[in-house]
Amino acid sequence: MDDLIVVKIGGNAISQLKPAFFEKLKYWKHLGKKVLIVHGGGPNISKLCEKMGIPAEKKHGIRVTSKEVLELTKLVLLGESQPELVEKLTDNGLPVSPLSCACSHLLEGKYLDEAKYGSVGMVTKVNKMAIAGALWQRIGVMAPMCVTEDGKWLNVNADSCACSIASLLHAEALYLLTDVAGVMENGQVIPKLDRTYCSELFAKKVITAGMQPKLNAAFTAQAMGVSHVIITDDLDNHGTEIVKEEEDDDAACVSNV
Repeated sequence: MDDLIVVKIGGNAISQLKPAFFEKLKYWKHLGKKVLIVHGGGPNISKLCEKMGIPAEKKHGIRVTSKEVLELTKLVLLGESQPELVEKLTDNGLPVSPLSCACSHLLEGKYLDEAKYGSVGMVTKVNKMAIAGALWQRIGVMAPMCVTEDGKWLNVNADSCACSIASLLHAEALYLLTDVAGVMENGQVIPKLDRTYCSELFAKKVITAGMQPKLNAAFTAQAMGVSHVIITDDLDNHGTEIVKEEEDDDAACVSNV
């Protein structure tokens, strides 16, 4: 789907979307692009876990997902975050397809490490035909979850989920929206970032823990053939573009961040 644009936004960002965001989506649709939004909801999941007295534990930035946490995750993502985003898109005149990973097995996956993380997964397969149909003249809205081949639900990091979808569908572009204008160094946005420079910034501790999952997702998508991978806070801002090196393709940033 070389006309597909995948956009990842965080759960908190849903309530803070500006008019320019919706105008950009309209522009892309005018150009005939297919658009799929992957949304998060982490902060609200943590709040609900705390309210219910359920431990909210993370390891290496990954939410440990017990059966109880998985049910709360589904409640927040599918019952709160997705409906809120769908409503905002609709209110701005954009036709929407709310999508569930379990419907037609849109997103299939496997356990990341069940012993360590519980019901946390990684997307391994996408139902291309079903998604293409859902995106026909509509914007898709997808929560970062997948199901195993035998139908078990798994929680997925939103950045990783967006990366996997973009890679498996050979998307034209992947936008990872964050709360900063891009990858920063000395208060300035780095316009282009390759693996070697990324490794240097990581060694210098310029790259923070919060940016690491996005960089993992970004470099993986770029390596899998997504033409344009951008980390930014606004679809109209250039942000940081992830670029491939012509030489030294064995640089190890992805494994280090």
